[in-house]
Amino acid sequence: MTDNTIKLYQSPASPNSRRVRMFLAEKGVQVAVIPVDLGAKEQFSDPYRAINPRLQVPALVLEDGTSITEVPAIWRYLELTHPGTPLLGATAKEQGLIAMWERRVELDGFSAVMEAVRNTVPGLKGRALSGPHAYEQIPALAERSLERIKNFYADLNTWLGTSSFVAGEQFSVADITAFITVDFATGGAKLPIPEEHTATKRWYDRIAARPSAKA
Repeated sequence: MTDNTIKLYQSPASPNSRRVRMFLAEKGVQVAVIPVDLGAKEQFSDPYRAINPRLQVPALVLEDGTSITEVPAIWRYLELTHPGTPLLGATAKEQGLIAMWERRVELDGFSAVMEAVRNTVPGLKGRALSGPHAYEQIPALAERSLERIKNFYADLNTWLGTSSFVAGEQFSVADITAFITVDFATGGAKLPIPEEHTATKRWYDRIAARPSAKA
């Protein structure tokens, strides 16, 4: 299905952009994709500033020019406009549990990796936090983040020992965020899934086999 009413401004280098691309792929929805070159600092350009004053990707631009930013907000819009294959939950209980687990993964895993990367990568000096304001790197935060990632892996493995997917027995946005967190941690923080975490490895391999994983 092609939706010509929206445009997705995104970057292949952005894990947050990938969260939206994977969501769209699971939905089977194709939209116009506009690349934003983060390496060339295109996110700081005046044209992009007009789309998202926070200078971040992704951004979903509607037919009337409205910009929706922040991954959960983009997901919510897409879920409501394309309700087939619900990824945020079909019932009140499912929606509550999926939102809970996705938030835990984002806070304990994804944010920890982001903190580690942004406080160590030389090219992000002075940009320790994304957004319109400049912040200096704090190496000690990166050190703490590595411990946070290790704890995230341990907690995730314990849970996946009793659950097929992150938020229960169905694939959801919680799995999208967790899967991309693992890839982000592996590449950005050099912390892959520990060998002894067999439950997480089984889950990861199942998600990696989904066509959306290549989005």
